[in-house]
Amino acid sequence: MKKKAIIIAEAGVNHNGNLKLAYKLIDAAVYAGADYVKFQTGIPELSISKNAKKAKYQIKNTNNKENQLDMVKKITLPLSDFRKLKKYSNKRKIKFLSTPFDEISVSYLNKLRMDFIKIPSGEITNYPFIKCIARLKKKIILSTGMSNLDEIKKTLKILTFFGTRKKNITILQCNTEYPTPYEDVNLRAMITIKNFFKTNVGLSDHSLGIEAPLAAAALGAKVIEKHLTLNKKMKGPDHSSSLEPDEFKLMVKSIRNVEKCLGNGKKIPSSSEKKNINIARKSIVASKIIKKGEIFSVNNLTTKRPGDGLSPMLWNILIGKKAKKIFLKDQLIKL
Repeated sequence: MKKKAIIIAEAGVNHNGNLKLAYKLIDAAVYAGADYVKFQTGIPELSISKNAKKAKYQIKNTNNKENQLDMVKKITLPLSDFRKLKKYSNKRKIKFLSTPFDEISVSYLNKLRMDFIKIPSGEITNYPFIKCIARLKKKIILSTGMSNLDEIKKTLKILTFFGTRKKNITILQCNTEYPTPYEDVNLRAMITIKNFFKTNVGLSDHSLGIEAPLAAAALGAKVIEKHLTLNKKMKGPDHSSSLEPDEFKLMVKSIRNVEKCLGNGKKIPSSSEKKNINIARKSIVASKIIKKGEIFSVNNLTTKRPGDGLSPMLWNILIGKKAKKIFLKDQLIKL
């Protein structure tokens, strides 16, 4: 059976800067059956200037006219909290990730020995940041929201030049709009990326519902990332486009069912259906009484269930031959 997709519960900043809520998000990710729970780590002043405006969806979801820096400062946990979150994740037996947004955070998270370093969509053109991550020579998940193939190509070139092996990079199709309209999810771009760069691919999804992740699983996504919240009605930039715990749990279960449905690609009868072959197929039978020595013809033969007799595929071989015995109506024909 093919390896299952990695499912990441993107807790992000849905803790609203509250460590207790962050713990609850870890609990929710465990409940939902995610493979990883992922947060966001950064020192806002190092990555956002006071002149940066909020996106329209951020203004709508926070109902506040503050600038982006002030908004992010309110929902950012201090670096020291992430060691606590990693420890709690270990206790709850779920793998921990966090996305860095500056080089100091990259260095800090690297000491936590995470399985992957995530490069978020907004950093795909940030040369110093990409170079810093590349030198760690770790496995990388690269989100590609707002980018084109040429920009992805340049980022891969930087990563590989400074030490990251291409086989350790997974590229996620992503759209940086919250929520993403279905017509903009563009799952076919995931296939384009896979074919163009010959890397593992996946989906970082911001659309509503679970349709896009299920389709991504069917298309062979190796990583599927989706935002998780405790309550969509909470104030904050990402809550309304996230899944609540029960929804996330349904998504995980559905993805695993989709993966089972994909099968091994061999077209042979499955073990579950073999018992139905004779029940569903037909055999050649007498359509009326056939006397010994009578010639088999379309006038005295037909096909009916069950299928444990002579296969109808031998019809033309049987026509014209003589019956060696008497056959009653519906009796299986034997040569």
